[in-house]
Amino acid sequence: MRSSNPVFSREGSFTRDSGYAGFGTTQQAPQAGGRPADNPYGNNPYANNPYGNNPYGNNPYAQQQPHGQQPLTDDQLVEMYRAPSAGPLATGRMTLDDVVARTAMTLLTLVAAGGVAWFALPDANYGIAIAAAFAAFVVGMVVTFRRSVSPALILTYAGLEGFFLGAVTRVFNTIWPGIAIQAVLGTAVVFAAMLVAYKSGRIRVTPRYTRIGLTIAMAFVGLLLINMIASFFGADMGLRSGPLGIAVGLIGIALGAFFLSLDFAEIEEAIRQGAPQQEAWRAAFGLTLSLVWIYIEMLRLIAILRGDD
Repeated sequence: MRSSNPVFSREGSFTRDSGYAGFGTTQQAPQAGGRPADNPYGNNPYANNPYGNNPYGNNPYAQQQPHGQQPLTDDQLVEMYRAPSAGPLATGRMTLDDVVARTAMTLLTLVAAGGVAWFALPDANYGIAIAAAFAAFVVGMVVTFRRSVSPALILTYAGLEGFFLGAVTRVFNTIWPGIAIQAVLGTAVVFAAMLVAYKSGRIRVTPRYTRIGLTIAMAFVGLLLINMIASFFGADMGLRSGPLGIAVGLIGIALGAFFLSLDFAEIEEAIRQGAPQQEAWRAAFGLTLSLVWIYIEMLRLIAILRGDD
């Protein structure tokens, strides 16, 4: 969960500058001898239709009528007029309820797999959890770049990622008892705050907002990669400890909140454009990625703040 939120408009379609109804058009000069031009339709205001013969030009989810379809009869038109309007459920379009249901299924799969790792994984054997993390990364990349939506792959990612998170959380909770509940509550608070801020209009996803946020996110990920490579050689940049670690943790949580705002905007845009119902799974996958990011950063931040208590 692409940006990201294009605004489709057809401004100027009925203005004087567009040449509609003869406004703003240039009369053709008469030919030699005072005769008018041979083309009586030279000022046709419809000659430069930007969408050609496609009435669905800007909606990626719209579908045209089959070629050669027979026109409807008068009785059929009257029956269609009197029939109740078809809702998103009848037309197979994505709704907010679809997104909520798919997201709930994905998160429940993640939590269930985390519970299995928490209770079933031996204390001294976390190789399976690390393997699950790598497998979740691979499946996540496949889901991200796959053109069609695959609910099975999305649930597989949730299961693998949940297994890894369950094992990691258990280690943290052994060192700092109660940190798991604190991280879950912190993640829920960030999600609720971002949802309220977005719905109230305090946060608006604009192209400039998106560019700045993605630039910061790429710099943040690059810095973490450098820190990870340095740790392999015994160097410590201090990004996960002390005051600098707290600052890095706060930035990480803020970026997770930024990702949530992009998810909200894309879901809203997809519903407005009539996206297929299957796209609700893609929205659920995007929300799950953002929540996992926030949870991990929250876990690290709380661990730094609690220190050796």
